[in-house]
Amino acid sequence: MSDIAQWFKGLPTFTRYWLGLTLGFSILGRFGLLKAHQLILLYEPFIKYFQIWRAGTALFYYPLSPATGFHFMINCYFLYNYSLKLETGVFDGRPADYCFMLLYNWICCVIVGLIVEIPFLMDPMVLSVLYVWCQLNRNVIVNFWFGTQFKAMYLPWVLFAFNLIISGGGILELVGILIGHLYFFLTFQLPQEMGGPTFLSTPQILYKYFPNQRNAVHGFGAPPTNRRAAEGAPAAGGRHSWGRGHVLGNN
Repeated sequence: MSDIAQWFKGLPTFTRYWLGLTLGFSILGRFGLLKAHQLILLYEPFIKYFQIWRAGTALFYYPLSPATGFHFMINCYFLYNYSLKLETGVFDGRPADYCFMLLYNWICCVIVGLIVEIPFLMDPMVLSVLYVWCQLNRNVIVNFWFGTQFKAMYLPWVLFAFNLIISGGGILELVGILIGHLYFFLTFQLPQEMGGPTFLSTPQILYKYFPNQRNAVHGFGAPPTNRRAAEGAPAAGGRHSWGRGHVLGNN
């Protein structure tokens, strides 16, 4: 147990709290210590009765049962793996920027969840974070089940198709993909690759609570002159790196 506690404490801040709260709320709900109907995101209680805590508990709570246990474990793996890679990769030393990404994706999940009646936000939130990593490392070869290999940019769509075929779902994955793409486009692709305006920027108040570390700078650097520069290759005017390459399953 001490090894597990030491491993958990060694996780970066946001990944540690996100994973810990997800496990805590889900396990407490499984044993009936928390009531599921008070935790899920429902339009009328949230809007009419101002039960705003549901926006947070719907992210951390997942209904555990013999039928959902395996899916929950897969989600926890993706949460841990890709949140860790982002927080220690492209967002390394910039906790405020990573916090803003999580907040932005979460708020989008809540808005869409209220509109299309999604009571649990774990799936779309995890997929949105996974999508951002896959776009930042789009040409990295990842391993999937049964020994299949493909570029990281296809992984979110493979998960979408897999869940669509196996369980008849897919809508939650699709919502996560769309939210992740919106963040990636507005934060990275539009200003850096296309030279467009920056519509999303981290609020200064977050830098007050989560200051940059190791002399990191606010924001995401100057717009590259072309896509080759955006992917980290040398180009006229400098060099920019969007992230580190990792293979699915490697920690």
